[in-house]
Amino acid sequence: QVQLVESGGGLVQTGASLSVSCAASERIDSMAAMGWFRQAPGREREFVATLAWSAPYTAYTKYGDSVRGRATISGDIAKNTVFLQVKNLNPEDTAVYYCAATLREHCSGYGCIRPNDYDYWGQGTQVTVSS
Repeated sequence: QVQLVESGGGLVQTGASLSVSCAASERIDSMAAMGWFRQAPGREREFVATLAWSAPYTAYTKYGDSVRGRATISGDIAKNTVFLQVKNLNPEDTAVYYCAATLREHCSGYGCIRPNDYDYWGQGTQVTVSS
């Protein structure tokens, strides 16, 4: 059972940047892929970013349309931690941000963007962007 713990959420102003972290109980490079999703009240869980290892120490990343160009996902293998940074935040970025991990083989190399492809989830961290 992989355990994931997010941290780093909070209240920020429009235009600011925010970094959230996800500490994993297992080696993150042993996962097929890691992902970040977010969910705002009354909305479906939305794909934010995914990271997968296409080769040893070589990560492939993909981003959702709503954050592409503003977000960066990265991993620190030594710390078993995955990070998500989002710049130029706006109120539409307000949501609970979830970290996820998967061992599903088809997610290896290029990651996965569907929530159903992930088997392990953190408890989420709230990010609120004030206007």
